[in-house]
Amino acid sequence: MAEPVRILVLNQISANGLKRLPEGRYVVGKDVAEPAAALVRSADMHGLTIPASVQAIARSGAGTNNIPVKAMTERGVPVFNAPGANANAVKELVLTGMLLAARNLPAALRFVSTLDPQMPDMDKAVEDGKKAFAGFELAGHTLGIVGLGKVGCLVADAAIKLGMNVLGYDPDITVDAAWSLPSQVKKAHSVNEVLNNAHFITLHVPLVEATRHLINADNVGQMRPGTVLLNFSRDGVVSEAAVLSALEHKHLGWYVCDFPSATINGHDGVIALPHLGASTREAEENCAVMVVDQLRDYLEHGNVANAVNFPAVSMARESAYRVAIANANVPNMLGQISTAMANGGLNIHNMVNKSRGDVAYTLVDVDSPVGAKVLDEIKGIAGVLAVRYLPQPAE
Repeated sequence: MAEPVRILVLNQISANGLKRLPEGRYVVGKDVAEPAAALVRSADMHGLTIPASVQAIARSGAGTNNIPVKAMTERGVPVFNAPGANANAVKELVLTGMLLAARNLPAALRFVSTLDPQMPDMDKAVEDGKKAFAGFELAGHTLGIVGLGKVGCLVADAAIKLGMNVLGYDPDITVDAAWSLPSQVKKAHSVNEVLNNAHFITLHVPLVEATRHLINADNVGQMRPGTVLLNFSRDGVVSEAAVLSALEHKHLGWYVCDFPSATINGHDGVIALPHLGASTREAEENCAVMVVDQLRDYLEHGNVANAVNFPAVSMARESAYRVAIANANVPNMLGQISTAMANGGLNIHNMVNKSRGDVAYTLVDVDSPVGAKVLDEIKGIAGVLAVRYLPQPAE
């Protein structure tokens, strides 16, 4: 019987997700030696020594900023995530943020907390005080959405149902997102068009160099006076200095975000939540189930789905003998791999190869067992990053 596959867990992962790794076939824990893969949520892996045995890293969530993706790519290690699994939780928090700002609820709650329960005229104090916290309704206002992935599309749909007008911008919108986007969403042609025309602006973009300080001192002034800016993406997408300046000059109405910091905490115009975007039981379970299924499919069959650094590759099993190869995306790789297999007397039954940027990934099914000599020959090809032999797992 084959040795169980060892999985290192760096954070608390939903039990329903971990249950999808069958006992006997997998050993899962926080202290396993020579793990084949790592499961992580928020743990910072940049300072960790990641064992050479690790063949994959799976992030139970969407962002992968806490993982050294570039270094893993150079080792031929895919980094999986769970895009969209926590989208509903984030959507609901965005709506919460909009309502908190529109109805001036933080100040209202602070006012109520100062009332003495023993005071004889509390009712009068409430009636006199509530005038300071009058707000406005969402219906009829325009919501601008920058980033129309899963979260952005869900926010758009919910806002339309609340009677809002929606203006959306995403130059890289996927076909799937375009299909799921409500037809009532008006297309913007730039970030500035969104800033100029929306009463609420919500950001749903990854933090990369192109989006760092997407909202900054140069464009924050283009927002309408009183605009509510919501950031549930990443803190670096917004320049906190620019936002504070806009708040102090009464140009920006509120800044609502999921990222407290020493710079913005305590400011009257800031509503900062403690990174609650995916903090629901449902989201944690959805992420864990999704990413564990992807990880298991990769470890057992070599299929790749939702890896941030590898192409999506899936091939139905037509043989009990499979080889998975990650390599630099350069010419003549397939020829050299095929030649190595032919030299070993192997007949290729089926093959799929795809590339993404500098990385290519190949699955090969052959009609007979693959010996160590052939695998070593493939590993020795210049540009090959990782080779795995994947015989059909016993059920």
